[in-house]
Amino acid sequence: MKTVLSRLFALALAMIIGFTGASAANASTSVGVTGNYRDDTLALISSLRTALELPDGTAEKSAAQSDARLLINDFASRYRRDGGLIKLSSFTTMRTALNSLAGHYSSYPNRPVPEKLKTRLEQEFKQVESALKREG
Repeated sequence: MKTVLSRLFALALAMIIGFTGASAANASTSVGVTGNYRDDTLALISSLRTALELPDGTAEKSAAQSDARLLINDFASRYRRDGGLIKLSSFTTMRTALNSLAGHYSSYPNRPVPEKLKTRLEQEFKQVESALKREG
């Protein structure tokens, strides 16, 4: 009787964890990562530009920065293991830009993004956009 109860309990836990994981996966895709690399990259660039251009100290800026962090994490976790993308110049340039911005956000969360970094990010975003046009 004890083994039957323990197996039922284990099955119930496995089902709960499975359903919880499935709902978390659906929640992360609703944030903005759709699975279409080109569209996701352009949407991420647009979101990051918005986060960088808003005036410092506003509520919209902090909300945009937290959304940008979520999108960076979702984008990176979705596409970093895709072997076909590693060869694309748009992907490597985008990854460089994301690493720079994520590094700033994690090291200096309360400081504004420096102009030098903003300029470099904008240059990299333009390179990614032109590479996406060439690639596809």
